[in-house]
Amino acid sequence: MSRIQPAGGRRANHLAGQTSPYLIQHLYNPVDWYPWGPEALSRAKSEDRPIFLSVGYAACHWCHVMERESFENETISAFLNDHFVSIKVDREERPDLDEIYMTAVQLMSGSGGWPMSVFLTPDLKPFVGGTYFPPSDMYGRPGFLTVLERVHEAWQKRRADVEKAGEDLTLKLRAVGSGPRNEDDGAMVGRVELARAIAELTRRFDGHWGGFGHAPKFPPHGAIALLLREHSRTRQGIPLQMAEFTLERMALGGMYDQIGGGFARYSVDEAWLVPHFEKMLYDQALLIPQYVDAWLVTRKPRHRRLVEETLDFVRREMTDPQGGLYSSLDADSEGVEGRFYVWTRDEIQTVLGEEDADLFCGVYGITREGNFEGKNIPNLLGGSIAKQAETPALRPCASSSFKHGANGSGLARTTRSSRPGMA
Repeated sequence: MSRIQPAGGRRANHLAGQTSPYLIQHLYNPVDWYPWGPEALSRAKSEDRPIFLSVGYAACHWCHVMERESFENETISAFLNDHFVSIKVDREERPDLDEIYMTAVQLMSGSGGWPMSVFLTPDLKPFVGGTYFPPSDMYGRPGFLTVLERVHEAWQKRRADVEKAGEDLTLKLRAVGSGPRNEDDGAMVGRVELARAIAELTRRFDGHWGGFGHAPKFPPHGAIALLLREHSRTRQGIPLQMAEFTLERMALGGMYDQIGGGFARYSVDEAWLVPHFEKMLYDQALLIPQYVDAWLVTRKPRHRRLVEETLDFVRREMTDPQGGLYSSLDADSEGVEGRFYVWTRDEIQTVLGEEDADLFCGVYGITREGNFEGKNIPNLLGGSIAKQAETPALRPCASSSFKHGANGSGLARTTRSSRPGMA
């Protein structure tokens, strides 16, 4: 968690009185943050200033990084305060705003994530956007101060171009929001559409590691649900194979917490080994039914075990004593990403003793060298990832029923646990 107490005699900014944990984290930043509301929007119009909109959430690792690097930086903060109206939004509190401006960022850049950084005209039309920016030019990204200077210069010297860009993007957003208009609007999805979806999933299926596409990999809740229901309807084996293989692979890696239970938000690598360490309530809620359905179909005990362990985790770690549920667990613990999820061989031996530690480390792939920045993410992948990659892949072939006109890179496993802009 970020600091929420004043330091060096700093005064609270305009976030005073907010109840969002994410906004409270930014209460004593030198940036003169406003919450989204009439006061900030009126000031932008009356002073004819562009708006800098920053959207994130309390458990977001890269949100914390950008705060430490840029929003605590006096030079950057002074530039923001002199030339922009800065608004901070919690995406869990305002998913409506997040959806609108995330769509804008995706249209502008081809990708999205948090922290989301968007520049708006005073009438709320987005014209520049991105995700995480480092404080200075690095990672192949322009530094945040560089971005601010360029946006300010454009606002002062090329105002017509800025406003046209905002207007053009707003028209695109409206088109996306309205969707296609034709005589089929409102029609239910039929078997042809389902077959096309299954064919696309089959094409993108990763036969070595499960899942669809390349790293980073997010739990494909909806895809698995579709595949299991397709199997239930048709009794074809391929959809079940893809669904069950993906469920099993996710449960073997470090994206599933082998010690405490529960799933992390996504895997940085293709093998589901290195998680982005935050845990979201919605992932547990969306994955549990898929493991239940897989158990109902196969009656394999491992699926039932995953359900029971995940429910135990939710009850133990994400349930408030008064009965409410917490939305997420932070990726950072005591200021360190993943601190409570990685182990050294010596730490395990101290806890378990030498004999039990040998057994534990053998089962969970714990080595002296480590599999993540010199430490270990416990996993059940069965040895080296390289050896796993040599095993025959599950490669289902599209059956005739699938042929109805079917129509970011991850970082190295041993370096970072998440990438900028992925939260």
